[in-house]
Amino acid sequence: MKTYFELAAEFREDQGKGASRRLRHLGKVPAILYGGRVEPSALALDHARLSHLMDDERFYSTILSLKVGDQSQAAVLKDVQRHPWKNQILHVDLQRVLEDEPIRMKVPLHFRGGAEAIGVRTQGGLLSHLRNDIEVLCLPRNLPEYIEVDVSALEINQVLQLSDLPMPEGVQVAELLAGRDAPVASIHAPRVEEEAAPVVEATAAAATPGAAPAAETKEPAKGDAKK
Repeated sequence: MKTYFELAAEFREDQGKGASRRLRHLGKVPAILYGGRVEPSALALDHARLSHLMDDERFYSTILSLKVGDQSQAAVLKDVQRHPWKNQILHVDLQRVLEDEPIRMKVPLHFRGGAEAIGVRTQGGLLSHLRNDIEVLCLPRNLPEYIEVDVSALEINQVLQLSDLPMPEGVQVAELLAGRDAPVASIHAPRVEEEAAPVVEATAAAATPGAAPAAETKEPAKGDAKK
């Protein structure tokens, strides 16, 4: 199977919060490698190297070559824990990859044709991207780097659904398998703010040159009241 990134790791024996804290002080990231029909392994990764690789979008959706000593293991990144305000990776979860075992992965959506879309170019609509990625299910050899979404034929008030996306051979959308067909992109008309109707007060009307004075209400005369 094809891998794009190589990541070195080492086994760690000490576990727990104290051991993880000591690892971080040494510039390491505690990690766990699980799956593949074997017991999980506790690992330590180099923080600087891992942080550099994570700057690449493909790192999150491709198969990694994890080197532990003189052995290599295909794996995918499943979870990342980061410090709330520091630029620090606290922990990562990695899953072993077997050639004959399907995997679930989130892959990014790459949109194209937005400027040329019918609803934008000729109908004055606005394009909205409603999803940035989707979860797919496939064998490792079929895992796509990304899914291309062509919106050039989309017209105003139209919505592109998950079921409209052309998927590579052997790749299925997890949400569709669960019976959920979610929107991915849409083109809608721009919102026009309604102008509030001007309210003309009696005092303003009276102050306008040439305006007729407001009718005065007179109390009825005493004689009229008796009639």
